[in-house]
Amino acid sequence: MCSINRCLSPMRSRLKIYASVRSARRTSYWHNPGREPLLPWTTGQVLDQSAERFPHREAVVSVHQRHRLTFQQVRQQADRLAAGLWELGLRPGDRLGLWSPNSSEWVVSYFAAARAGLVLVNINPAYQSSELAYCVNKVGVKALIAADTFKTQDYHRLLLAAAPELQTAQPGDLRSPHLPSLRSFVVVGDRKLPGTFQLDEVMCGGSVASQEAIKEAQLLQQPDEGCNIQFTSGTTGKPKATLLSHHNVVNNAYFFGKRLGLQSKPHRLCVPVPLFHTFGNTLGITTAWLFGATLVLPSAGFSAAGVLAALQQERCSVVYGTPTMHVDMLALAERDGVRLPGLELVLTSGAPTSPHLFREFRRVYGLQRVNSMYGMTETSPITFQPFEDTPTEKLVNTVGYVSEHTEVKVVDAEGRMVPLGSPGELLVRGYCCMLGYWQDEDQTRQTIGPDRWLRTGDQFVLLEDGYGRVVGRLKDMIIRGGENIFPREIEDMLQTHPDILEAQVLGVPDPRLGEVVCCFARLRPGASLSAQQLRAYCTGKIAHFKIPLHVRFVTSFPKTTSGKIQKFKLQEQLVEELREDREVRTP
Repeated sequence: MCSINRCLSPMRSRLKIYASVRSARRTSYWHNPGREPLLPWTTGQVLDQSAERFPHREAVVSVHQRHRLTFQQVRQQADRLAAGLWELGLRPGDRLGLWSPNSSEWVVSYFAAARAGLVLVNINPAYQSSELAYCVNKVGVKALIAADTFKTQDYHRLLLAAAPELQTAQPGDLRSPHLPSLRSFVVVGDRKLPGTFQLDEVMCGGSVASQEAIKEAQLLQQPDEGCNIQFTSGTTGKPKATLLSHHNVVNNAYFFGKRLGLQSKPHRLCVPVPLFHTFGNTLGITTAWLFGATLVLPSAGFSAAGVLAALQQERCSVVYGTPTMHVDMLALAERDGVRLPGLELVLTSGAPTSPHLFREFRRVYGLQRVNSMYGMTETSPITFQPFEDTPTEKLVNTVGYVSEHTEVKVVDAEGRMVPLGSPGELLVRGYCCMLGYWQDEDQTRQTIGPDRWLRTGDQFVLLEDGYGRVVGRLKDMIIRGGENIFPREIEDMLQTHPDILEAQVLGVPDPRLGEVVCCFARLRPGASLSAQQLRAYCTGKIAHFKIPLHVRFVTSFPKTTSGKIQKFKLQEQLVEELREDREVRTP
């Protein structure tokens, strides 16, 4: 098999021609037509192919559960579960909820849904009763698979709070006016709970007829059908239900893995990011199955110590993570003198990655390959990604090159393309764009226009060679006295300070200037820094109006379960603090 660089060389020659033409036009538009055709596969077909190509290779290693499954074993278990779900009355197109932290059962359930033609609904394992009820009712979940417990979560108790009728219901016959679509609740674990099935008994419950029905469903399934619903993080308003197709997921996972070079050898992927999120779901599970890579799950929820232990124990070659996760792992690795000789590549996504973090990867891990990618749930998710041989300067200062079979453009507030190198909103068009938000035509139309361009809401710069750089979220932009300020610029600068592990910059209302800049900083263990010293560090590095007026030091940041920092909570906290302070000072 040729190396990825040799395979890509004809394409790169062609891209140089495209680059010269577009550079002459100087508009922020780019189309990467790709060198290979898109794949007409369903997720269930991916499971078949991997089981046939790598039957006895380890597919899943769930370290915290001490579970090891081969590709063949995963297919066997997925088909047994699919047949059991069919016996419960689920049919193609029905929605199956999955409410659980990372586990081998998560992976088996993911493929079981695909084999039965169901739409898998990923539900955040941190959700409480009201949040669960919203998700179930929003998309009409018919059956729900859940963990028994996780941290402080008791999932049966939480469902009882939403649907008290579960206590007296026969398993598979829940009738609740509060959750009218939900019929079956399946628990992963040994406890026999009122109104529930255990996962094992569902897996053992498939008849010969249901097994044949699953085979028939596979033959009838189409790649353009919906296969997965993922809820947005819901930082503003109610979460939206993003519907992705097999075509979206399979192709994004394939071209993502191909550009990483995963076809070169059997890799072991350490995936501490949550599987309910598209990073773990599409780029973790589906990519591993397409390339015969082993999926290593270090723990149920993120643990820096757990990840480092898994990297050493399982000799992982690739590790996933959000920037915040990686910051914690790096700090622990440096403190404990951890060495990771088998590690070849760090992948980071889910939030902007600072140049300082890149340098830390290389200093602490001794790595040369670090990939920061760009995408969003609505684009399945990746739309920009580096190549294996992308120069260091590009790795540090961009999110990579436009993905295969994808068009992008950057526009101003009126929708007109801006010149190359100028900031504006990034729009994306191509196979990767979601089918839409589930039964929400208004929100879908606001995001995807009649011309099929999808609005990302990100302020972006497209460069002359097809690489791109994120400036920040449009909604995060601070307008101070008429000056537009993007927090990421300040965050990147602050994270070069030797005592600062992470910095989050945001705006808070001000009666005179409209908004002023605020910084929340997390320091290295044992470090000491004052607000005055932090501002002094900014002087001469950024314009005076970008220097934070309010500075707060924290030991941790509020985060979503997928590892994204919730700036709105920091903002609410500071606004309330400033209000109380004004009330104290006002007679």
